Amino acid sequence: MNKYCLLIFCLLLAPISHAQVLIVNPDNIDTDLSLNTVRSIFAMRTHQWSDGSPIHVFVLEDNDNLHSDFCKEILKVFPYQLRRLWDKQIFSGTGVAPTTVKSIEEMRERVANTKGAIGYIRKEQLTDTIKQIGMPL
Repeated sequence: MNKYCLLIFCLLLAPISHAQVLIVNPDNIDTDLSLNTVRSIFAMRTHQWSDGSPIHVFVLEDNDNLHSDFCKEILKVFPYQLRRLWDKQIFSGTGVAPTTVKSIEEMRERVANTKGAIGYIRKEQLTDTIKQIGMPL
């Protein structure tokens, strides 16, 4: 019985592996981001990278399964909460929404070709045209 308890305890302490990865334009100098920074970027509250260059946020459509998984597993919010935040900023005139893309292919292309871009895809969808950065736990 104690062996099983130890096994369960070890599994609980093991690093969490997400199916999603953060991707950035290959020229981006930032390689690791904290959870708070990622949340702030996708909430459209952080507008610049550490070198002062502008951040361009790309997301999939609200009803996309990957978008939902990213919101819940990485950002720790529901997609509708993120949408409400964006809408509030837009309607109050204090911010803008991220750029919405229709597919993983478009996400990879736009991030690869837009200086300062950030987005997300599934790990198995990585290509050499984009750069993966450290994922917060």
